Amino acid sequence: MPSQIQDLEAYELQPASDSASSPLLPSYSSSLPRSSSPPLTLGRKPQHAHKKRSGRTCRALLIVWSLVVPALLGGALFGCYTGQGRDWVSGIKDWEAVPQDVKDWLDKVVPGERVGGLERPDPGMFPTNIGYAGPTPTGKEPAMLLTAPHAPLHTAIPPLLPPTSHNPSHKSKPIQHLWGNLSPYHSVTHGLGDTSALIPAGCELTELHWLQRHGARYPTSSEGGPAELAGKLRAMRGWKASGELRFLEEWKWRLGAEVLTPFGREQLFDLGVAARVKYGFLLDKMKGRLPVFRTESQDRMLKSAQNFAAGFFGIPAEEQYNLEVMIESPGFNNTLAPWNTCDRGSWNYTTVNAKLHEWDEIFLKDARKRLQKDLRGMELTLLDVRRMMDVCPYETVALGYSEFCGLFTEKEWKGYEYRWDLFWWYSSAFGYKNARAQGRGWVQELVSRLTHSELPQYVDFTHDAHFSLLLPTLNLTTFAEAGPLPSDHIPKHRTFVSSEIMPFATNMQVQVLTCGARGKGEVEDGDDKEEHEQEHEHEHEGEEKEEEGETVRGTRGTGGSGRRSRRRDVSEGRKVRIVLNDGVVPLTGIRGCKEDEDGLCDLGAFVESLSELMAGGDPNGVCR
Repeated sequence: MPSQIQDLEAYELQPASDSASSPLLPSYSSSLPRSSSPPLTLGRKPQHAHKKRSGRTCRALLIVWSLVVPALLGGALFGCYTGQGRDWVSGIKDWEAVPQDVKDWLDKVVPGERVGGLERPDPGMFPTNIGYAGPTPTGKEPAMLLTAPHAPLHTAIPPLLPPTSHNPSHKSKPIQHLWGNLSPYHSVTHGLGDTSALIPAGCELTELHWLQRHGARYPTSSEGGPAELAGKLRAMRGWKASGELRFLEEWKWRLGAEVLTPFGREQLFDLGVAARVKYGFLLDKMKGRLPVFRTESQDRMLKSAQNFAAGFFGIPAEEQYNLEVMIESPGFNNTLAPWNTCDRGSWNYTTVNAKLHEWDEIFLKDARKRLQKDLRGMELTLLDVRRMMDVCPYETVALGYSEFCGLFTEKEWKGYEYRWDLFWWYSSAFGYKNARAQGRGWVQELVSRLTHSELPQYVDFTHDAHFSLLLPTLNLTTFAEAGPLPSDHIPKHRTFVSSEIMPFATNMQVQVLTCGARGKGEVEDGDDKEEHEQEHEHEHEGEEKEEEGETVRGTRGTGGSGRRSRRRDVSEGRKVRIVLNDGVVPLTGIRGCKEDEDGLCDLGAFVESLSELMAGGDPNGVCR
């Protein structure tokens, strides 16, 4: 060992030579005597040896630094430029915790790239505002619900391939209409026959309150979802599929979580277009003010509002409306997601799970036996079969097609729909005692808008559960006429059908109308209306006029008298009705609302009844 130490001590860094060796590597002398004393360079004074060695070391390190660091930095920038870099950044688990100024700096120093590999647009290289737009006159606002002979129906689901059931018949109902809250929105009726969303003869639409569910999404990220099926198939070894299940040999889980699918974005854009065609004329009543949209911070909620707005206003839409984004998280007051401020212990989890288990034992048993014949080496449970059914709608709205859909008969799909009916009835509708407590926040806001607001149009975005909560909160009892849902059979004449109440992109309109003044199809343009009012300004007291920021409102042609007040006139002649997925909803469960073939109710009675219901809407104090 001492000899080895002496050998190491005998090495000394020498000045660079003209040899062929690398100039970045040190040169050593092997001719020096081995001694236990510190060696000195020949011909140099001992007191200067240490300083000379330090100088040469620093120069060598500087050379290394000047060559290696630029090479590493250049390689990193080249990797980013070619799309190979920044993987280390996108892989950071806590990227959201990185300060925004650091993120902004990264976006600037790395050319053409964003975190996650998305290329940053370059408006300098690709400008869009280059002039030469051509003529851009716009026409008058559409009013199809006032002028068309009948309302359009929404039934198709392009670009998705309509799924088919196992051994379908020519009379089979489209199975995408049997997926409960996972069904795509489609036009339905609610017990009033052929009554449609067209404005009734003799009525004028004056206000619109639109409530909209988000579009089709990927499954939620909670445990126990359909992705668990893929996990089980991967974990099991030695199983073999044949027949109708042969595709499982190659099948893989390809879906994301929580956010809108491309089809979901299309749904909301198309609904925005439809809203403009049906109700665009209400913009003429805004008097220079902007419509107000409200949504939540959750990604699919924000994107739903933005896609709807793009369809309604055209792009760019940002400067044509006000968008209020409310935080959706436990502890924050949010009437569009009220469950975050209510006691979670008040939910009927035990009751709901018991009902679902009982029904699963009935409607899934035949499917399990049939499918088990095509799968060897793995036993299918009822839960596995139900997850297969879940995969069908999720893959369809995300990928356009799913082989799982054809595994089940129409009868089994009807059982699947009823399973969702049971879930929603007992978790957040008429079978849930605290439904009104959770739904009353939005209803209170609706009443406030009906009586105090000056804007003729509002749009709110929410979730499927909120529509379920509003049925008992608004006392829309026609949806509960068949009574509580049994868990051992499907009632023959049930009116609570989740596929018709809360599908993906479900939408509800609360229409406020003034009846008795004009018939359907009579639309007053802004210029015509002003001229008309000038001609008859002495004949109709209380017609709309702007005076010092306040509005004098009345009911034209119905004997109503306007009054100068911050509270709206809800006298006779003003009506309200509710349209859900293009079907008019009977309001006879609301005290003071009489049977009406058009679904109309006196606005005064509607507001008074809802105010009374909300006064005692949370007797158990679960939403404080």
